[in-house]
This record gives sequence, structure tokens and C-alpha cells, in this order.
Amino acid sequence: MKTWSLRRTLLAVLLGLTLALWVGSAVIVYVEARRESQELFDQSLTETGHLLLSLVTKEAREHGLTGPVDLPLRGQRNPHQYLLFKVRDAQQRVLYRNDAATDIALSRSAPDGLSWTTIGGQRWRLFSLWNPQRSLQLLVAEPTSHRDDISRGFFYRIALFGLLLVALATIAIWWSIHRVFRVLQACADEVSARTPDELADVRLAGAPAELHPLLLEINRLFGRVRHSRDNEQRFTADAAHELRTPLAAIKTNLQVLQRARSADEREEFIAALGVSVERATRLVNQLLALARLDPQAQAQVALAPGDLAHLLAGQGAQWQALAAPYRLSLAVNLAPAPCALHADSLQMLLRNLVDNALRYTPSPGAVEISCGVEAGRSYLRVADTGPGIAEEWHERVFERFVRLVRLDGAQPPGSGLGLSIVRRIAERHGAVIVLGAGLQGRGLAVTLVFPAA
Repeated sequence: MKTWSLRRTLLAVLLGLTLALWVGSAVIVYVEARRESQELFDQSLTETGHLLLSLVTKEAREHGLTGPVDLPLRGQRNPHQYLLFKVRDAQQRVLYRNDAATDIALSRSAPDGLSWTTIGGQRWRLFSLWNPQRSLQLLVAEPTSHRDDISRGFFYRIALFGLLLVALATIAIWWSIHRVFRVLQACADEVSARTPDELADVRLAGAPAELHPLLLEINRLFGRVRHSRDNEQRFTADAAHELRTPLAAIKTNLQVLQRARSADEREEFIAALGVSVERATRLVNQLLALARLDPQAQAQVALAPGDLAHLLAGQGAQWQALAAPYRLSLAVNLAPAPCALHADSLQMLLRNLVDNALRYTPSPGAVEISCGVEAGRSYLRVADTGPGIAEEWHERVFERFVRLVRLDGAQPPGSGLGLSIVRRIAERHGAVIVLGAGLQGRGLAVTLVFPAA
């Protein structure tokens, strides 16, 4: 399976975003700065043109102009890369010009105001202006090299400053990611260094707040594993303890059977052996059923809409046959009871409840199975006329291998797992178990109240 690195991904994404933001910002700043500088240069060129024209107009009014006057540009190493200007009269005779413009022709048909022209293969910014009497025209040209040099220098400074910022951002991002993943690695090292029996919670101290949900879920998982392990250990110990009795009985019956002195004695011991085998088989089946219903063993069963009355209909004869050996009367009262259910597990639940009622109810007595709707919620109830259960035992009877003694002192055969299985199945259905008084104001009634449909 192809793996990917969260560290490298974060570093690449953050650096990519940082670089993209810097490049975008630099481009915007450069474009805006260039536009502002162009406006400033144009404004300066316009002001220069107005100033030169006013000076030439004053000079012509005071002294008159008859021929071209060349004005040298002192202090300029290359006058051809500086301002060029010419002043013409209405007849297009050159009256004033600087020495860089002597051998350069400036367009006579230039439009008034700012425009672009090409001189010697180079692009120039041209400004044309007439005096109010339109007797004098001023042409001022400026090469774009000055503007390009300033823009280029500004670009280099932005690039250098940006590269420095990118380098600092790279270091800061790498350090931040490394620090976060160092905490993750510390947590991973702590978990990997543990043995299978070490299920203590992972320490949250020093971990960033964003990591706490993950660590809390790991701790909850450790808690479920601890709970499951404790249940399995207790389950194994209890099962071994409970299986010891029927296995010892089987062994004893076999030993006695081997020393049987007559056929009648042998038949008696074979019957006792069958009872022990039946008890062991029942206990193993109950243990397997309880293991399958363990919430840690598998996912929740899928519940489907159904009706308890429809599920239980047709089983009355079977229950009557079960009650016959106990000399008990069994009544069945079924009314529509819609709910979400799992048919197989509910039938197992009912078998355990009916079996408990039959075994703990002394003869003559009665057992009743009913279902219906009360207060808008469906219910399933098994009631009897037995000895009932004292209120202080209502919680303990659902524990595994807890078995009550009847009022006559006898302990009916059983594994003590029936009500544990009932509780697991009820939990899977979201049902509530209510223990109350049974038939005729005595005995026990076990009622399962299901969630509203």
C-alpha cells in the first residue's frame, strides 16, 4: 500500500502557499510601484515643459529670437540619454534646443500633451506644448531608460527582500512542524514501548490541544480493552469454576458405573451420567451464547421493523409442552407490539425467561407470556407465581453465574447465565428490563420495554 508523509505534505503545502503569496504580493507591489513612478515621471516631464516654455516666451518677448540657440547640458556624461527639448516658432524654425537635440529630429506633428515616440531605436516619452498665442511650440523628450533603471532596481530590492523572507519562513515552518511531530513521535514511542499488559492511559501533558482528541480516543480504546480483558479473565475463571462441578460429576458417575454390580445399578448410574452430561452441555451452550453476545466481540446486530406478537405467534404449543413436566399452567396473551427487533436473539431471550420461570415456580403454579403496548411503547413480559426476587437482588441476578435458592431450599439446575444473556440481548435492542411483582400479586414479572417505534 502506498504511503505518504504528513510532514512532507505540510511542509510542501505551507511553503508553496508562502511562496505563492509572496510572488503574488511582489507582482502587485511592482506593478503598482511602476504605475506610480510612470505617473510621477509624466508629471515631472509636464512641469518641466511648462517651465521651459514660459522661460522661452519671456525671453522672446524681451529680446526677440532670430536663430537657434544651443544650450549645453553640463555635468551629463551622455547628453543623449537625458532630456531633449526644442522650441519652434509658428514657421517651425528652431529657436532653442539643447546640444543633445541638435542631430535628433523631434516629430513636428506630435499631438499636444504626452505621447510616445521612437528615437534611434529607443522608446522615448514625448511632451508637446504650444503657448496661448500658438506662436511657440515646445517639444520635450525623455528616454525610458531612466524609468526602466529605477523599476529594475526596485524589482531587485523586492526580490532580495522576498527571498530573505522566504528563507526565514522556511526555517520557521520547518521548526514548527518538527516540534509538532516530535510530540507525536514521543507519544508513539510511549505506546510502542509498552507490553501487552500495560494499558494505562497515554499522558496528555505537553501535547498540543489539537492532539488531545486523538489521545483521548486512544485512552478510551485502552479503557475498553482493559474492560474486555477483565471480563474475559473473570469469564474464564467463572466458566472454569462452573464447569468443574458437572465434569467432576461425570467423572464420578463413570467411576461408579465401572464398578456397577447389576444391570439395574448400571442403568441408574447411566441415567445420572446423562444428567451430568446434559448439565455440562447446557452450561457450554450458555457460555457460547454469552460470548457471542459480548459487546466487545462483534458489532451490533441489525434490527428490523417487526411485531412481537407476530414473532411469538405459533409457539404456544411448544411452551405448553415445556410446562407440562413441571405441572404448571401456561397462558399466552399476545397483542400487537411493533418495534425494531432481531428475531433469533429475541427468541433466545424468551427461551431463557420461560425456562427460568418454569424452573423456579413450584407446582401448582402459573406462568404467563404476554406482549403489547403501554404508554406508547411496546413491551414483552414473562410473569409467574414463583417466589419472586427480593429487591436488593434485582441487580445481582443479571451477573454471570449468580443463582438463587428457592424458598424450599432447593436450587434448580441451571448455569446462572440465563438473565445475563437476557440483559445482553435487551441492551442490543435498546430495551429496558423492569423487574416487578408477578401473577396474583406474587412471584416475578420480567418486562422488557422497547424504544418507541
